[in-house]
Order: sequence, then C-alpha cells, then structure tokens
Amino acid sequence: MSIVSDIKAEGEAAVRRWALELDGVEPLHAVATPDALPRDAVLALADRVRRWHEAQRPVDVVLEVEPGVVLERRWVPLETIGVYVPRNLVSTLVMCAVPAQAAGVEKIVVCTPPAGAGLVAAAAELLGIDEVWALGGPQAIGWLAYVRRVDKIVGPGNAYVNEAKLEVSRDVAIDLPGGPSEVVVVADPGTDRRLVELELAAQAEHGDDAACREVATLEEAEALAPEHLVLLGRAEAEAGRVRNAGAVFVGPYSPVAAGDYATGGNHVLPTGGWARSTGGLGLETFLKPVTVQRLTPEGLARIRPTVEALAAAEGMPAHAEAVRR
Repeated sequence: MSIVSDIKAEGEAAVRRWALELDGVEPLHAVATPDALPRDAVLALADRVRRWHEAQRPVDVVLEVEPGVVLERRWVPLETIGVYVPRNLVSTLVMCAVPAQAAGVEKIVVCTPPAGAGLVAAAAELLGIDEVWALGGPQAIGWLAYVRRVDKIVGPGNAYVNEAKLEVSRDVAIDLPGGPSEVVVVADPGTDRRLVELELAAQAEHGDDAACREVATLEEAEALAPEHLVLLGRAEAEAGRVRNAGAVFVGPYSPVAAGDYATGGNHVLPTGGWARSTGGLGLETFLKPVTVQRLTPEGLARIRPTVEALAAAEGMPAHAEAVRR
C-alpha cells in the first residue's frame, strides 16, 4: 500500500507513522523563527510577485446572447489551498502564497520538510500566513488532501512529491506536475560560453535529478518542452515563436535566477514535458469561474425549439418537457 493510500484509509495516524519513518520527527507545528531570513529580500520579491499577478486578473463577462437570455461568467477565489514548499525554499512560498492572497483565497496552509521549516515559517509569518506544518514528502501531500482537505494543492517537489500530487489529483485539484528542475539553453557557436555554463550550473544546484541541457536549435528545445528555456545569440530573435516552455529567458542579461528570486514572474512551472499543454502558476490558479444563467419567459420561449429538437435527437424527452412551462 502506498503512502497516499495509507493516509486516505487511516488519516492522521498514517501521516504520523510515515513522518516518523521518513523524517524521524513528529509532524508538529513549525519551530521558532530563525534570524537567517533575508526579510527585505522576501518583501521585495513579494511586492513584485503581487503586482505582476494582480495585473493578470481575468475579467467577468456578462452577455445577453438572445433577448431574455443572459449569461454571466464570474471569477471567484478558492477558499482553502495547500502549499508544498521544498526545504528552505522561501522564494517558492512567496511564489505560491502571494498570488493566492492577491486572488482572495481565505486560508493558506503550508507544509514543508522539518529540516529548514523554521526558515519557511518565518517567511510565512512575514507574509501574514499563520498555519505552517513541519511535514514534508508524499505524506504532506496526503495530509493536505485527506486530513486537512484543502481545495487545491500547489507547489513543486521532488519526484516522490510530484507522484503523490498526481495520485491525489483524483480527489483534489492540483496546480501542475512540478517535479525535478529543468533548463534548456539554446545557443549558437558565437555565444559567450561562460553564460551557458552559468545557466547550467545554477540549475544543477537543485539536485542530481535536475535536467540541464544545451541544444543548437529552437526546434530541439520545443520538442523537450522544458521548464526553463534560455535563448542566447541568434536564438533571441525567436522568442516570439516559442510555444512549449514554462518560462522563456531572452538574452545575456535575463538569467533564470532572476526569475527564480526577483523579477516577480512565477517560478512554479511545468516539468517533464507538461509545458506542451499547461503553463506555470498565475492568478487564475487560485480562482475558479462560475457561470450564471438567467432567462425571462420570453427568453425561454425563444430557445425552446432548439431544446426540443436536440432533446428529441438525443432521446431525452424529460429535457424537452422541462422547458415547457
């Protein structure tokens, strides 16, 4: 039986058992605030993240499609989200929590591995988040899904965390598959080699499972659909053509690290080729659309023939009867 299956069946008891086995500690509330937190840097990043994500707010739409038939699509915030923060990554906390706050999410619950939980808790307190748990790995994902029962789980992790997110996605929404980090650099022979090496070395810091590659053409990069795509030299002119990448960094003065820590662009991005069909975190990650339909007697009369015809074709007589009033 998997960790997630155990937690789904047994709840808190299974969480504690797995936490003790894998981390050697009880999944208790995070420890005291350390002095190591770079408060000014966290606040500067949070301000840029907030401003960039607030600018992404989708517009509510109201349209009278026929006289007496009015449709409305409005965006509302989720009530509760769970944020998984890898060890010590306070920047990831900012990337997940600040857009959620900007969207209007009522409750943010943070889980992070025990080692380094104090640093994450200090950053959370600075951001006004009061629920942080020293609980990491797949057991944290299971706890958020089946014990705490949040509406959506966001945040990247290692391969085990990513697999747990995919498993619980049958029962709770997730942001995207965000596994081991990736960077692809497109550079021609005339490119400064030091720039290429800096990008590859920076991404390699994420761990032995990080994917760091250099390719010669945009076509090769598109086929890989990487989390981060760096365009240098002649490739810079092709930025507008990119379709398959989580985030694109153009030119010698646009390092991925700038996006990781400072620009305000979100660094929680799809990995494993998922950039072919999905993008990174944005304000809409923490919103959901609700459609409202209002019909007058005259409006219902206008659309009744359409309903009756389609209901007859599909063998749904009760549907046809429902519009006869």
